[in-house]
Amino acid sequence: MPRRRDPAAARVVYRTARVAVRVTPGQRRRCFGLLRSAGDVWACVVEVNAWRRRRWDTPLAGYQQLCRELAASGPGTFAELNSVGARSVLRRFSDAWFAAAKRRKDGDLSARFPRRRRGLVPVRWYHGTFTLDGRRLRIPTARGTAPLWVRLAREVPYPAEQVRSITLLCEGGRLFLDVTAEVPVTVYRAGEQPDPGRVAGVDLGIIHPYAVAGPDGEGLLVSGRAIRAEHRMHLADTKARRRAVSRRAPKPGQKGSRRWRQYRRRARLVEGRHRRRVRQAQHEAARGVVSWAVRQRVGVLHVGDPRGVLDLSAGRRHNLRLRQWQIGRLLQVLTDKATLAGVTVRLVDERGTSSTCPACARRVPKPRGRTLSCPHCAFSGHRDLVAAASIATRTPGGGPTTPTAVVLPQVVTHRRAGRHLPGAGRSRRDPRRPAWVARGSVGPRRPAPPPGGESLAHPARIHNTHRTPSER
Repeated sequence: MPRRRDPAAARVVYRTARVAVRVTPGQRRRCFGLLRSAGDVWACVVEVNAWRRRRWDTPLAGYQQLCRELAASGPGTFAELNSVGARSVLRRFSDAWFAAAKRRKDGDLSARFPRRRRGLVPVRWYHGTFTLDGRRLRIPTARGTAPLWVRLAREVPYPAEQVRSITLLCEGGRLFLDVTAEVPVTVYRAGEQPDPGRVAGVDLGIIHPYAVAGPDGEGLLVSGRAIRAEHRMHLADTKARRRAVSRRAPKPGQKGSRRWRQYRRRARLVEGRHRRRVRQAQHEAARGVVSWAVRQRVGVLHVGDPRGVLDLSAGRRHNLRLRQWQIGRLLQVLTDKATLAGVTVRLVDERGTSSTCPACARRVPKPRGRTLSCPHCAFSGHRDLVAAASIATRTPGGGPTTPTAVVLPQVVTHRRAGRHLPGAGRSRRDPRRPAWVARGSVGPRRPAPPPGGESLAHPARIHNTHRTPSER
């Protein structure tokens, strides 16, 4: 476990970086053996609790109780997995059990106890049990086995003395290492640190992952259209790939061919690459928000919590959009980066912020685009920025009430998240899309313009005239 520090010392936070592992075939076989052994530990705990449940005994869920059972099993029971790695699996099981018990105690009957076996379980080793030398890492193994040295794909972004734990895991058929380090909170010079009296509101969304409204009429819009396009193109590619191989797919219970195994491996690699791309784009978006807050000396971020919409079933397509939104990850990434920068994040109720006029405090029909137009007082403004400005005025733990004194952004900074994604460059064309699809249709032919030069196109609706709440 990470050691405790003196409260009087410098504030620290724990950061985790994921690093790929480069291994030989023999090292890969041993690493996957460790993950399978961890899965055996998990399956043993599940089986023991199943026996006790059939005998109407109390389950073994406490970490100390599970460690005593592990010690009674004796050494060498789980191949090359040492006791430290096995205890990390027991800790993971105990945390999952008590988390489910707490949710069920609070009334959430959908919470389930960990009773399903898992083939590969991540293994964690703590400081002092492993050796990190540049890009070389010695993974602890059981006593009497050969040492296991692996090479990392890149340098660990933290000094070796700050690393507190490593976690070996498999994602998309590839081996990765989660490196957790103890990083001190950023220290600023006098007069440049974030001011706790300056509060900004943050509205989470799909088109704009983060829309921020600052205290001095400053605003920030982070575009997530590239992330949404990545989700859509990945879904289209997955459907097309499944249609192409549906004829040669093995029947239930039938052994697959070598070609089928290659297809499954390729599908796992593509899925892992898609997840890494989206995760990197989310980190870029959160880093842009925190950098903007530091420049504006914002000390507190009021973030609207929209997780209540996850309990509402809105159909197959919209449920998929909500799942791809990944609200919890957006909140976690923003909180981690803000804490490292010395900015406090507080969750507030965001109900009604995108459908309430800040000028007359009346309900407004949901617009089709990004512009909120009030039919009562003729107010017009960006929907996400209006919501962020209303969120900034709300207090944590309070109800869905918004005061009329809302400061709307007058100067808006635009940023894009996911410039590394395919087609997110200047051309905005996905290279996976065929050329004949990218050209599109010419559409119906229009008549020639009159001699005067007046265009026959429909007049465009421009929404760049934002009125303040005081204007009517």
